[in-house]
Amino acid sequence: MFPDYRLRQREHLLQISRAMTSRLDLPSLLRLILENAVEILSGQAGLIVLRREDGSLYPRASYGLPVQAIHLLEPLWRDLPATADRRQWQIPDLSIRLRLASAAAGIALRQVVALPMMIQDEVTGVIYSFRSRGVDFTTNDRQVLADFADQAAITVQNAHLYQQVDEERDRLNAIIENSGDGVMILDADRTIRTWNRALTGMTGVLPVDAIGRHCYDVLDLRNQQGVSVCHTACPLVNPPADGRLYVEGDTQRADGVKVSLADNYSPAYDEDGNITNVVANVRDVSLLRDAEEVKNTLLSIISHELKTPVSIIKGYAGTLSRRDADWDEETLADGLAVIEEEADRLNKLINNLLDASRLQAGGLELQFAYLDLPSMAEKAVEGVRTQSDQHSFSLDFPPDFPPVRGDYERIREVLSNLLGNAIKYSPDGGLIRVGGRVKDSEVVMVVSDEGVGIPTSEQERIFDRFSRVDSSLSRQTPGAGLGLFLVKAVIEAHGGRVWVESRPGQGSTFNFTLPIGTKTLEA
Repeated sequence: MFPDYRLRQREHLLQISRAMTSRLDLPSLLRLILENAVEILSGQAGLIVLRREDGSLYPRASYGLPVQAIHLLEPLWRDLPATADRRQWQIPDLSIRLRLASAAAGIALRQVVALPMMIQDEVTGVIYSFRSRGVDFTTNDRQVLADFADQAAITVQNAHLYQQVDEERDRLNAIIENSGDGVMILDADRTIRTWNRALTGMTGVLPVDAIGRHCYDVLDLRNQQGVSVCHTACPLVNPPADGRLYVEGDTQRADGVKVSLADNYSPAYDEDGNITNVVANVRDVSLLRDAEEVKNTLLSIISHELKTPVSIIKGYAGTLSRRDADWDEETLADGLAVIEEEADRLNKLINNLLDASRLQAGGLELQFAYLDLPSMAEKAVEGVRTQSDQHSFSLDFPPDFPPVRGDYERIREVLSNLLGNAIKYSPDGGLIRVGGRVKDSEVVMVVSDEGVGIPTSEQERIFDRFSRVDSSLSRQTPGAGLGLFLVKAVIEAHGGRVWVESRPGQGSTFNFTLPIGTKTLEA
């Protein structure tokens, strides 16, 4: 009977060992270890304590013990050494410790067997099996538990390692997912395996639509030579000697918007020098590209728009100051008028550049007052009427048009810019109408012309800085492309909106809104 009992113990131990090696979830693994350790030794309760990184022991799993009483069993694992010889390891005064602990916890625990869970000579934990009744633990019981503890130590260590790897993977995934840069990880055949949130924001492509596909089907960036960095026989397959590949290129987002991306590809290699995967860090450089374009445009404006009036002023001033010429009064007046006109043009361009700079820095200040827009519109029309004898003007305001709060000089500049554009882009003349209407809690101002019109594709872009409609008339007409940019900025600073309605060849209507004031203007 005794050998049969031991044989069943061994068979049970073998089965449990197999089950333990198949588990990597630490809590469930510890429960499995403890329940079977108690069952093998015919005990009534059990406890596992594990060692922390600081060397202290703490209860990690229990069986058959009241949860609220477990911390009172602390004498059982107090001051146990971190290393020991397995053959000589034992807890000093274990019986005394048991009596003290069971009395403190109010649990009738009559005897205990405790064996270390060891990796080499390091004690990683201790398994306790308790009996409150029955026969005493035997030497065979201790040997069975010792064998069980050895196996348990290995499986717990594996579970710890798996848990650490799992935590590191989650931490790495969190870092990748929440990175401000786009991150794309490819395998050896350039199939996308990771596609983070930032990359979705840049491209509009969801991870589910990117992962599992080749990079040249999803993000086909090309280098300066026009070569796809992801396609067959590409630089990504045969990277430079330093192992890094930097590429800037344009791609189209899912919503059709073009974006410029910069991509740093970093291949990883195995021991044989073969590429195992490639990490790509992607940044949206559209703003940098725009800034570069703005800088180039500004340089072009300075070299052309500023140079032209300066050249004219210098030319006329030099001609009129010649001592060998006797200019009549009419010639002098005409020359001085040209100088004054070009100086005004130069001053306006400089002021526009300064205003654009202030807007960029958030430094455009407004001086609010109550404005009579019909009166302002009439003065603005009178100011531009002399610029053309081909245009006629009309004013259309209801008699009870309300006052608005705004900056007088800035709104005057808005009207002047819109009227100047209406004259400039209707070279064949026609009617220019300025009017207003009340809509809810705001007024809508309108400046319309019968000129060349604006294509639909250009209507949003014309309010951008340095933007001009691409047409032969625009190329022949002087300007820096700042007028409408300033119009939009000023109106939005007042809490309003600005937009254009236009068709090529049928004129344009510019609209802007301003909030209605609460004060009645005095006659």
